[in-house]
Amino acid sequence: MSSIPQFTIPLSTLDKQIRTHALLCSIGFIILLPLGALVARSTRTFFRGWFWTHALIQFIIAGPVIFAGWYYGYKTTETLNTGGHFVDPHKKTGLALLIMYLLQLAGGVIIHYFKTPSLFKGHRPPQNYFHAILGLAIIALAFYQVHYGIVTEWYEGTGDGTFVVPAAMHAWEALVVVFWVLYVAGLALLPRQYKQEAAYRRVIKDDYRDLRDILTSVNMYMPLLTNAEQSYYKTNTNIYLEDRKKQPDR
Repeated sequence: MSSIPQFTIPLSTLDKQIRTHALLCSIGFIILLPLGALVARSTRTFFRGWFWTHALIQFIIAGPVIFAGWYYGYKTTETLNTGGHFVDPHKKTGLALLIMYLLQLAGGVIIHYFKTPSLFKGHRPPQNYFHAILGLAIIALAFYQVHYGIVTEWYEGTGDGTFVVPAAMHAWEALVVVFWVLYVAGLALLPRQYKQEAAYRRVIKDDYRDLRDILTSVNMYMPLLTNAEQSYYKTNTNIYLEDRKKQPDR
């Protein structure tokens, strides 16, 4: 692709809108989302704030960029002579990526806030693996989508003799290599992660057993206590339960 010349004629207003779409979606899908994935993969075993950093990047920062880029693509399609919405591989893939991204966001919220320890005692819930696999699928598909946009969709969409600068493909190649190398390197931390998660589950199990014994004793003697004493024990039990919920997600 290094033989492709620079833009030889000025970009039209429509060309600039397409370029804006391409830049926003590229930043959102193949820079920010991979960055958030690397935070989750590589920092969770030693950084307690990894989850909120991951969520901040994937939703608060990447979300507006992705939605804006998708909107630009949708609007410019209305003025292009390419057959309309969702009629070629690039447009169909763009819709699929948006749906997958929204599902991934919802899945992340569900996994973090709605636990199912009774269904998978002593094991990592399968939805955690699904979340990771779907995230990697989104990133892989996004790299394909950006590549298709650079080498095919730009020329079919504009049709006015403008060319994509070689730097765009060079940047794409660099991002592909850097992300996958760093992610594979982060897999070396999996044994450490699994040990931490197993230890955490043991702590939760022991705490649950202790709490059950405490509640049994309190309920047994509750009728003998004054109203003030009953209120005290109920309040402190609730505080204990809330504190357990706030433990860092593993």
